[in-house]
Amino acid sequence: MFGLFKSTPPAYHNLTAAQFAEGVRRSGAVLVDVRRPDEFAGGHIPGAVNIEVTAPDFAQRVAALDKAKPTYVYCRSGARSSKAAAQLSAAGFTQVYNLPGGVLDWPQPLTR
Repeated sequence: MFGLFKSTPPAYHNLTAAQFAEGVRRSGAVLVDVRRPDEFAGGHIPGAVNIEVTAPDFAQRVAALDKAKPTYVYCRSGARSSKAAAQLSAAGFTQVYNLPGGVLDWPQPLTR
């Protein structure tokens, strides 16, 4: 009976920094920085929108995004973005990509 219960793999994909960089350059990709606004202001990946994952309105704000577009999420080190990616997948986003090493692994310059 126990064999019937399988753990479900995450509905999002972890990418290397190179894969993530390639993905966010694609037309139609949505890039979401889930850090606090002060962290975002200190430097973020160009083109990112800031939607803080720990904010009370996170679910409401991401609901305004197009669920069918490839959605790339990141934070400082990958912990918060993993949680955000899981929430996006659970909310019906079909193409969710996470940067597990966060901006600490980002090889290109950040913008302010």
